[in-house]
Amino acid sequence: MEPQAKRHIAILGSTGSIGTQALDVIGQHPDQFEVELLTANNNSRLLIEQARRFNPSSVVICNPDLYEEVAAALDPLYIKVFTGIDSICELLRDPQIDIVLTAMVGFSGLRPTIAAIRAGKAIALANKETLVAAGSLIIPLARACKAPILPVDSEHSAIFQCLQGEHARLEKILLTGSGGPFLHSSKEEIAAATREQALNHPRWKMGAKVTIDSASLMNKGLELIEARWLFGVEPKDIEVVIHPQSIIHSMVQFSDGCVMAQLSLPDMRLPIQYALSYPQRIDLNTQRIDFATLGRLDFEKPDTDRFPCLQLAYEALEKGGNATCIMNGANEVAVAAFLEGRLRFADIPEIIATTLSRCDFLAAPNLDDIYSTDFEAKRIAAEIVNRS
Repeated sequence: MEPQAKRHIAILGSTGSIGTQALDVIGQHPDQFEVELLTANNNSRLLIEQARRFNPSSVVICNPDLYEEVAAALDPLYIKVFTGIDSICELLRDPQIDIVLTAMVGFSGLRPTIAAIRAGKAIALANKETLVAAGSLIIPLARACKAPILPVDSEHSAIFQCLQGEHARLEKILLTGSGGPFLHSSKEEIAAATREQALNHPRWKMGAKVTIDSASLMNKGLELIEARWLFGVEPKDIEVVIHPQSIIHSMVQFSDGCVMAQLSLPDMRLPIQYALSYPQRIDLNTQRIDFATLGRLDFEKPDTDRFPCLQLAYEALEKGGNATCIMNGANEVAVAAFLEGRLRFADIPEIIATTLSRCDFLAAPNLDDIYSTDFEAKRIAAEIVNRS
């Protein structure tokens, strides 16, 4: 295969876990990738360090209080510095940008992702909340704007890779998950879990929010919603399977009964690189599987009694409309409160369930409705947290 032209990348959320690993990938392949835009919310120190190394055309520090610090540090390098979400959305129209890696955390990633789609950019999607909150609107918009969406989550990348070159009917998605730090804990132990215990993921090194979601299995719930929109399948055709070793990142079952899987050791750089280099595969300096010493691969059904967040996600997806947006907003508030020590781990699903019951349901929301729903769900969830 002929080498592809150098791709020019914008990384939204460059100082987070996905963003830093993406820059590691780009650093391994300077002949393949060029950084055009880096953005961060508050981590000015790391943003400055990244900009000095990768020399992007522009950077955005969303917190305006940190603008002067970043601008002064990068002025000698002639790197343009901006602040605020509006600046990100405007800069994404730059024709020099080929791919936008959306690695911002939470609902805040929706608006820039929409801006990138409307600009016709390829989207390397690491912000799962975009499709959770507004999948019914985002997928048609991407098609209309001819903006391909390339999944970065390890599970969705695995499914995407398994589907390459296939023409058979997809019968079922088998969405795997490690089970998190409380896989073998009792319901009582999970209810009393501390912040430190919940952040101690056995397989993956991730940001705090996604790590807590993994501990509650809400992350798997968000991923099943995302899979529904990415691959156009019905909720009943997505099965969550607990796989503690995190070697099989997901599987697909075809209409003839054949199951295909993607395997690798846990390393987010692999799905990040695949999205950035697709349709080519390029070398990656990462550890390989030693099957002789691997020993075994285990699988089990998730326990929705001990992990009710997963059941809430299934129910919200089945209900449709703005239900998954309500669920996502409430979860963001509950997780933040837990991380701040204002909420017990067991309260997270209760906050979500109560918010779902109180927030107005819309069967066919438009984009303005999605923004309003997120605001209202977070307001209701915050009220519940403050009373608890």
